Amino acid sequence: MEKNINFIVEENENNLRVDVLINKREELISRTRIKNLILNEKLKLNDEIIKNPSKKIFTGDKLSLNIPEPQKASLKPYNFKLEIIYEDNDLLVINKPAGIIMHPGAGNYDKTIVNALMHYDKNSLSTIGDELRPGIIHRIDKNTSGLVVIAKNNKTHENLSKQFSDHIITRVYQLLIWGKLRPSSGKIDTFITRSSKNRQLMEVSQSKGKRAITNYKTIEIFENDKTPTLSLVECKLETGRTHQIRVHMTHMGNSIVGDDKYKKKYKKLKNIDTGLERLISKLDRQFLHAKTLGFIHPKTKGKMIFSSILPQELNNLLKMLRNTSE
Repeated sequence: MEKNINFIVEENENNLRVDVLINKREELISRTRIKNLILNEKLKLNDEIIKNPSKKIFTGDKLSLNIPEPQKASLKPYNFKLEIIYEDNDLLVINKPAGIIMHPGAGNYDKTIVNALMHYDKNSLSTIGDELRPGIIHRIDKNTSGLVVIAKNNKTHENLSKQFSDHIITRVYQLLIWGKLRPSSGKIDTFITRSSKNRQLMEVSQSKGKRAITNYKTIEIFENDKTPTLSLVECKLETGRTHQIRVHMTHMGNSIVGDDKYKKKYKKLKNIDTGLERLISKLDRQFLHAKTLGFIHPKTKGKMIFSSILPQELNNLLKMLRNTSE
């Protein structure tokens, strides 16, 4: 049901951002949801509507936040078999294949993970986000595979959203890159912002955007006269920015195999094993897989950790690389 929350800014809260203050006072409401409410004109500051989540507030200011009743999703169910790794009354963990997007958006409104969830059980999804994204707390790209957690109710959604915003979720990815990383393991700590040249892409910035931190380590290097140099890498995320790993690997000069947005499409390579060349050229996705996902269960408070194996098309490529490297 709809409710209003009213605050008077105290002395020790002077000069805070308004979204930070609300999040400190109402810990169960995620920063993301607070931001969306403010952008949707649900916040009044001293009886005037404000739409800037970063606006500074001062001692004595009066705030009133309207939290509307969650919208019911009006989505067409999609008969798509979900690979469910775990399920209870509060959440689902699914292993998403490459080739399907998480939720409806421009160009695709009915063949998404959300539509598949509506077909699976439309009455057991959280409703506090965008009405086209019931249950969705986080996303992985269309052509990335791997583990995703889905919220079945609003309390779970808020709790897991806060774990994401507090950067306490465990997320480990495996990827195959061109070349070798130098150093072979380390931490990439940059800002990521929208590209000035292409609004659909992101890029590293020295001063603007959101801070993005990726810890990486090289697992295996494939290097001989039959193959270009390639490396199997593991990345552990401290933050979860749009295209974070793809942008960070490109920034290092080692873009992900099969990533046609952050690297030009596959070109014929000299002196390469023909079987390997065929596998790489036919890969219609990036070699990026969300392998491990861990979080604190919102209800039981127990630590949960899930792991998934590489999809067959990626594993086949690794097998071929290992054979040609022998």
